[in-house]
Formats: sequence, C-alpha cells, structure tokens
Amino acid sequence: MSASSASRLGRVRWLLVWVFAGFNAVGLILFCWLLVRDDGRQRDLALDAQLQRVTSTVTRLVHYDSATVTVDAARDPLTGECPQFAVLPAADGGFAPFRSTRTCVTVGEPALTALARQAAASGTLLTATIDGDDGPVRLCAQPFREPGGRFAGAVVAAVDAGPSDAAHDQRTLLLAGGCVVLVGVAGAAGYVVAGRALRPAGNALRQQEILIAETAHDLRTPVAALRALAETALRNPARSTDLLPRTVRLAGRMGEIIDGLLVRARLSAGADQLAVRRIRLDELVSAVVRETPAGDAQVTLTAAPTEVDADPVLVQRAVANLLDNALRYGHEPGTLAIVHITVAGGRVTVADHGPGVDAARAQAAFDQFTGEGSSSGLGLSIVRWVAQAHGGELRVYNAQEGGAIFELVLPAGGPEA
Repeated sequence: MSASSASRLGRVRWLLVWVFAGFNAVGLILFCWLLVRDDGRQRDLALDAQLQRVTSTVTRLVHYDSATVTVDAARDPLTGECPQFAVLPAADGGFAPFRSTRTCVTVGEPALTALARQAAASGTLLTATIDGDDGPVRLCAQPFREPGGRFAGAVVAAVDAGPSDAAHDQRTLLLAGGCVVLVGVAGAAGYVVAGRALRPAGNALRQQEILIAETAHDLRTPVAALRALAETALRNPARSTDLLPRTVRLAGRMGEIIDGLLVRARLSAGADQLAVRRIRLDELVSAVVRETPAGDAQVTLTAAPTEVDADPVLVQRAVANLLDNALRYGHEPGTLAIVHITVAGGRVTVADHGPGVDAARAQAAFDQFTGEGSSSGLGLSIVRWVAQAHGGELRVYNAQEGGAIFELVLPAGGPEA
C-alpha cells in the first residue's frame, strides 16, 4: 500500500479510535460518578443509622416537666457512649439543655442549637454534615413533644464523619483510577476494532495498487514494442504488410495481459473462480518458449509429457514471467543469458547462470515487489500468487555451480478447494 493510502487509513483509524474511546469515556465517567454518589449516600446512611439509634432511644427516655428535662440514664447507659448527644430546647427560654457525659467530637453549640430548633419547628427528623473543630461531623436531630403536644425540643446526636469520609475519598480515588485504566483499555480496544473494521478497505486499496503496478509492469514491454512497430510502419509504408500481423499479435497479447490481470484481481477479491481444466504442461511451456523473444540468449527446454489441472491463462503468464526474469537477470554483466527449462511431474524449473539469489531475502523481495539481484521483483510475485492459487508453491534456491533456480510446483490434484 502506498504511503498516502496508508496515511489516509491511519487518520480514519485514529478518528474511529477517538470516537469509540470518547463514547466509552463518557459512559465510564457517568458510571463512576453514579458509583461515587451512591457510595456517598451509603456512607451517610450508615452514619445516620448510628445517630438514629441514639436519638430514638433518648427520646423515649426523656422526661419533660414544665421547664425541666431529665433523661432516665439508668434504663440505658447511652450517656457514656459514642455517638454523643444533647437534648436542646426548641426556643430560647425553654428547658435547660442536657448533654451526654462523654465527648466524642468537638461541635460548636450554635450548630447543634440551630439544627435542634429546625427539627422542632418542622416536626421531622433532620440530618446534616458540618465542619467541626477536628474535621467533618454528622448530626441527626429528632424532635420530641411536651405533654401538651407541642414540640418542646430535639435530641441532637453527633458522630465523627472523618473516618467515613476518608474511606469514601479512597474509594473515589480507586474508582477514578479504574476509570482512567478502563478508558485506556477502551482506547486500545477501539484501536484494534478500528483496525479490523478498516482491514477490508486496506486490502481493497492494496489490491488496487497491486493491480495498477502489475498492469504497468506487464504492459510496458508490449506497449513499447507496439509503438516501435507503428513508428517503423510510418517510416516505411512498404513494410506495413509485414508489420501489421506482428502489430495484431502484440495487441492480442496486451488484451490477454489485461484480461489476466482482471481475472487475478477478481480471484483475489473472491469474486471469481479459477478456470481449471486438464492441460498439457509441457506443451504450454513449449509454446511460451517459442513465443518469447530471446535475442542472443540461449534457451533450452527439456520437457516430459506432463498433465496438470490448472488455469492455462494464469499458468502461461507465470511461466512467461519466470522466463522473462531469467533472461533479464540470469547472467553476469557483459555476458549472454543461458537459461535451461525443465518440465516434469507437474514442475517447471527455470535455471540460469547469473549471480544467484539470496534465499533469505527472496521472500521479502517478492512481498515488496522490488528487484534485488537475480530474477526477483513484481513478475515473480505474480508467479508465486499463481502457484498458491493452484495449491502449489514457488521455490527458489541457488545451484552449486552458480546461478539461480526457480521451481514452479503445480500439484497433480489441481488447486486446493
């Protein structure tokens, strides 16, 4: 895939990642906020349960007599326990306040008095959290009635909310850290999901670029030859009769190349099937050798009668590419190419006398469509694809006496299902 296409897909992928992670982040933040709020509510409920146990008990023990309030502490030892409490009047001039003997938290008198008066005025149980001298304090005020039915005052209990607040803050931090981790995991998952979602698009772009590259590669030579024939015919009108058949053959070859490339693209996309039939592999290779201009190069063929089940158009292209690569790269500089082709047992072996190939780098060279040394590049990538499409393989190694050997193997059973 080209750098521009990869860059575009990369930008789209990161956009999808941000969208995916953003939605997940909003959901996770909302979820964590709900958890924190619920944890705070549970904290307050737990503190209020402690306080209401005191206020409900003390209101049953309160004895109101005109301007005097007493608490029957003999029936319940709450006056010496925590949470601490105080019995406070509903207004100024009421009874004298009564306080428990134990001080658990330091709370200002105005805060206790204000909450007691609010509870007595409303006739309902009230709770509140205030800032005490040593930290947060949770208060609960429960009103009680005088014998005449009017609310005379309230029992106010107080408990230290610091430990509960500290535990709540710790859980909040843990939840916040967990949300950050989950957002990161969501981003990573989005990256993977986006990559998988864009993989078909990437494959389509890659196939398109490969098709364009293969078209340019395969059409370069016949187009140049066709142009040369046309220019020769223009300069020498008397030779037009001789040049016209060659021009028609070249045009036909170009059409076959284009058809083959389109078939290859459709097969790669899964939109078509191989046109498999029983063919004589030795006769097909012989025809390729006869039709390929070798110039001054020496090409020999040793072929035994061999039948395989294969697509003749694709196999012909694969063999032509092997021979073309051997003629181009299978010789030392300044020397003529010597190529020997052997056909037997479903195998087409093309051996040259060039510098050989680096077998360790051949696979990477085929994948990258680059020429590195002898007989490598886009043409061989097509050969390998044809072999794999038929359930075979393309082997490459160096001969002991020098030169590269390429072996196209087509299984006798035809292509894999």
